[in-house]
Order: sequence, then structure tokens, then C-alpha cells
Amino acid sequence: MDVKSVGVIGAGQMGNGIAHVLALAEYDVLLNDVNQDALDAAVATIEGNMARQASRGKITDEAMQAALKRIQSTLALPELGQTDLVIEAATERETIKQAIFEDLQPHLQPHTILTSNTSSISITRLASRTDRPERFMGFHFMNPVPVMQLVELIRGIATDEETFKTCKSVVDRLGKTAASAEDFPAFIVNRILMPMINEAVYTLYEGVGNVQSIDQSMKLGANHPMGPLELADFIGLDTCLAIMNVLHDGLADTKYRPCPLLTKYVEAGWLGRKTDRGFYDYRGEVPVPTR
Repeated sequence: MDVKSVGVIGAGQMGNGIAHVLALAEYDVLLNDVNQDALDAAVATIEGNMARQASRGKITDEAMQAALKRIQSTLALPELGQTDLVIEAATERETIKQAIFEDLQPHLQPHTILTSNTSSISITRLASRTDRPERFMGFHFMNPVPVMQLVELIRGIATDEETFKTCKSVVDRLGKTAASAEDFPAFIVNRILMPMINEAVYTLYEGVGNVQSIDQSMKLGANHPMGPLELADFIGLDTCLAIMNVLHDGLADTKYRPCPLLTKYVEAGWLGRKTDRGFYDYRGEVPVPTR
């Protein structure tokens, strides 16, 4: 199927990044959110990020202006039913995602493909609640979307080959690389990454090292561009905890038990960069470790 228009549900960090790369790849984009302020902020963020790309010579001013014209926004979810492909990038809670697909379903065209940007939730289970499990799959972008080159494509048990090939062609047109993953908890990237972050939190919790020494050790000792605790703050500690819970519940293995300290930070509302405090305090000019 030739995809011409794409609906993106959720105008947060992931949603605006997805809309950004789709528009630059010459897709018509309809961006949806329940909040007009979020939509306005997303469009402003996209414009700012594209302007930065243009200033660095990565895109032309003409390409930027053309891409911005391809992005429309709406508070009305049913309007996305007229698109060829829908990418849901709402909050990482299964009940919310199910409700979105349920509300959208009566308005869909017969050929519309549904996808979710979920980082951990079962694609098979999400697909089973729709009228088109064969045209449903996981479309997991990495954050920040305009920068990261990988997209995980996750087939549910019912996903057909045409749906996979269509989504793969979209990834190719974006200039990104698709990794095919099976529908198991957290897929590939987060199945490996989140237990590492969780283990770093355990290392902090048990007093083996402090925030600075743990991050410095992994940056200088393992050549990681960002320490695991700094990365957790960037991702969001609530997201890290949610994925660890999916792994723990889905695989029933104690090695995936979320660290109590990670839970404590989330309970405190210290979720990382987005709340100005996590394993680092971001309220000053320079991030300061909180432990």
C-alpha cells in the first residue's frame, strides 16, 4: 500500500518528533492531542528543531517551509480516520491506548493501518481489541526521533506481511533503519537497556557508588555516551519503572524486579528532566546529583 497521509496521536516529545520526521519525508501529517496547548507547543517545538537543522545545513530552508506546511493539528480524534497510517504515541498506559483505538475505530477507512509507538506493551493484545489485528503492528521510534536512526517494527501474532512491508517502506523513506522484533515484553532495545538502568539504580541503592561515580564509570569505562542514571532522567523515571513492571509481570523472572529506589523516586514525583529533578537536580545552571 502506498502511504500518503499519516495520523499521529499524542503531541508530546515522541509525537512531535514523529510528526517532524514524517513531514520532512513528504508525508501529509495530522497531529492529534486532547489539549490545544500541547498541540501549539508541539508545532513550535517542531519549527524550532527544524530551524536548528537548517542552520546546521542538514536541511534547506525550502524543505523546512514545505514540511511545516504538511503538518496540520486537530483536537478531533475521528479526523485521523481518513489517514492511511495511524501512529499512536500517547501515554505508556495500556488502558489509555485501548480507549484511543476504540474511539477511533468507527471512523477508520478499510485500508488504514494502525500502529503503536509503545515501548513495551503487547502488540498482540492491543491489536486484539481492534477490528483489524492483521493491519496492526508496533512502530517504536527511539528518542529523540529526529536524531535516532533505529525504528523497531513489532508484529503481533495476527500482523500480515503486507502491513509489515508497508511500515518497512515508511521507515526506509524516513531514512531510518528498521529492526524486526518479536512481540515479547519490551521488544529488543528496552529488553536490554532497562535492566541495565535498573541495575545502575540498584548499584546506587546498595551504596556501591554514588550518582556521579556510577555515570562516570559507565561513560569512561564502557565508552557509553551518557551514564545510565543520566539516561534514565532523560527517558523519564516513570517510563523506566513502567517498562520494568511490564518485564517483571510478563516474564515472571525476579531479575526484572524494579529497584525500590526507582519506585521511591517516581512516588516523589522526581521523574527526571521533565520535572527538573530525578537522579540529578536540573533547577540550576548545572545538573547536580541528588544522591
